[in-house]
Amino acid sequence: MNAKHIESKFAAMGARLKVREIASRWQLGDRKWIDPVDYAVDIRRDGDGEFFELRMPTHLSESVETTVLQCEPKQRHLLLLIRKPGEAPQLDRFLCGHDEREWFVAAVPGGASSVRQAMDALQPGNVREALARHHVSSRKRYERKNRAFRRQGEWFFVPEPTLVVDGQLVLRNEPLRRGSGKPHLVEQLYRTGGETVHVCSKHPNGITEREYRGLLRVNPKAAHWGWQMMRRNPGVYARGTVRHSDHATITLPVWHRVVMNTETQSRTMANVAFLD
Repeated sequence: MNAKHIESKFAAMGARLKVREIASRWQLGDRKWIDPVDYAVDIRRDGDGEFFELRMPTHLSESVETTVLQCEPKQRHLLLLIRKPGEAPQLDRFLCGHDEREWFVAAVPGGASSVRQAMDALQPGNVREALARHHVSSRKRYERKNRAFRRQGEWFFVPEPTLVVDGQLVLRNEPLRRGSGKPHLVEQLYRTGGETVHVCSKHPNGITEREYRGLLRVNPKAAHWGWQMMRRNPGVYARGTVRHSDHATITLPVWHRVVMNTETQSRTMANVAFLD
């Protein structure tokens, strides 16, 4: 892996990249060896601020190929390709860039080869339909606000001005989160459908009632893990303010359908669920 070349591409958009090799280690508490099996792309922070970190198991450092398919310095975005060799080579794509106040990394589904294609791939079907319905120009389709949607981080809010809801079912100042990430707080939230799941710190994406009962049979102590009942993949609608520490507050004057970007369709995000 040509780390210096990749670092220069990140530097071109004003970011820092650090590549760190991870070796096997002995974990005293569990009294066993921990063997890292895969790489990870992350955002970390040090005394100089945020930086991108590519963590690579030692046994993969010589075989994994890392390439920047495209860098857009003015836009402060780049598309990173990581290729793991094998009988069926594994190709993973990540859109890395700056959004509002923070750097971000997003796993990109499909075979994007440019920043624009990656941004298109991250827009879910509901959003693409709204863009076509409102005839949003190509110049504005990636902005955080246009006629088709408002966006805050990974969440899109698509207007549903004719939606009528049962006021008794509207929740106030509800958290909206993906997995165990920091929540977006929604002033008014209404949900329909979805699957009831049990959630705790050990299972942030939730498990079904059947899985929960099976876990308790095998490990009765799991009953004390601080579980919460939540809805997975519901239909969710928001109105009013939406707040998050990493983003500017947005205000939705009418009901909007809440849709998450398509990161979960990528192999590298397969275990991340829409929890509300």
